[in-house]
Formats: sequence, C-alpha cells, structure tokens
Amino acid sequence: MAGRLEGRIAVVVGGSRGIGAATVKVFVKEGAKVMLADIDASMGENLASHFPGRVDFMAADISSRADMQRLAAGAIERHGRIDILAQIAGIYPSHQIEDIPEPEWDQVLDVNLKGAFLAIQACFPAMKRQRYGRIVLTGSITGPIVSQPGYAHYSASKAGLEGLARAAAVEGAVHGITVNVVEPGNVDTENARHVVGDAAMQRMGQATLLGRLALPVEVGDAVAFLASDQAAYVTGQTLVLDGGQTLPEARI
Repeated sequence: MAGRLEGRIAVVVGGSRGIGAATVKVFVKEGAKVMLADIDASMGENLASHFPGRVDFMAADISSRADMQRLAAGAIERHGRIDILAQIAGIYPSHQIEDIPEPEWDQVLDVNLKGAFLAIQACFPAMKRQRYGRIVLTGSITGPIVSQPGYAHYSASKAGLEGLARAAAVEGAVHGITVNVVEPGNVDTENARHVVGDAAMQRMGQATLLGRLALPVEVGDAVAFLASDQAAYVTGQTLVLDGGQTLPEARI
C-alpha cells in the first residue's frame, strides 16, 4: 500500500547501507521526505543523490549527543517538523566475554543503546510540540530472545532497547508519540556477508522455518508500518521478523 507516509518528515539514523538504505528507499516510496544521517559520508551522500528533493544527508555519529541535537535542529530548519525517527545504526563486534576489551563494550553500548536514547532525546521536543511522533528502534532477536557466543555486549545493548522503548512510549503517549521496536533475525546484507561469509549466511538462512534470510527491504517495510498511521494504536511493542527462527522448542 503506497502513500502510507505521504507528507511526513522522517529522520533516519544509520541509513547509508543495508537495512538503513532499504528503509530510506521504502520511506521515499511511501511518500516521506527523509533527513538521512550516518557516519559514512560518502555512502550517505551517494544514496541521497538518487533522491533529489526527497532525501537530505547529514554526517552524524549516533553516539554523540551534539550530533543528534544538530541532526534534529537540521531537520527542523529544513522541514519545520519531525514526524518519524527511525534508529537503524548499530555495530556488532564479536569477542568471548572474558576477551571483550572495556573500550569495545563501551562502544557497543554507546552506539546501539545510548545512541538510540540520544536520538530520541533530540527528537522528542519537536514531536511533543506538534503532538505527533512515530519512533521505531531497530533491535534484534539476539539479546531479548536468544543469544550466541561472542555477543554479550551486543545482546545487552539490544535487550536494553526494549526497556528504553517502553519507557519512551509511556512518556510519549500523552503527546501523541508512539515508540516501538523491530527485532530482525538474520538479514541478508552486504556487511553481514563480509563479516561472516557466504557459507555461514547460507547456514543461518537454512536455520529458519522459512528457509531463508530476511531481505533488508522486508525490515524496511516493517519499520514503515510502525511509522505509519496504520500502527497508530501500537506503542511500546516489539515486532519480531525472524522467519520462524526462534519458534522451535528444541533441536531435533
């Protein structure tokens, strides 16, 4: 259903590649104008160049309060309002618990969890003034539902997003703001293939009930749904997109 976001102004943080880029494209298709932020300026500017007048790019680090405040101010200056915040940015280095360097733990929590808080904090005032807002955070099944060796910091950060979303949903409700989380399983992105390899990606896809990995656009479609008025009565919730990966009771 096209046009679900017609006339809306969206801020997408971490949108230059993978799930983020797919979300930007879905938002544009659905009628939104997008303020895209990412630390990768070259990829962000390249993506924005394909949608002149519809997508603006700003280099920004989600773990920086100053950058998130500057991003929100830029969206207000450019468009006069912020209707949607989609937090996509995230990192996932891997080390066993006893080997995780403290700076790496801090970085993962700074980007994946504190960054979402800083983005919400920056956009909340504008949404409160206009008494309307849709916030969608990108979580993961890793942390809230399952986990695996090497991802203690990632799991902690993504589990924390659920608590952050519920708290923000409670505070935002009286101002017409909804806050929800999408929790993908394994998604077929270029970066994931680079990190784990094609063979591992194939095995991960086969581990789901549907027998394949999620496509970035499928996650983008879910984000767009939660950002639309079709989900006006949904807040403080999580939407799992894992192809049935977490359903089996036990290995057989």
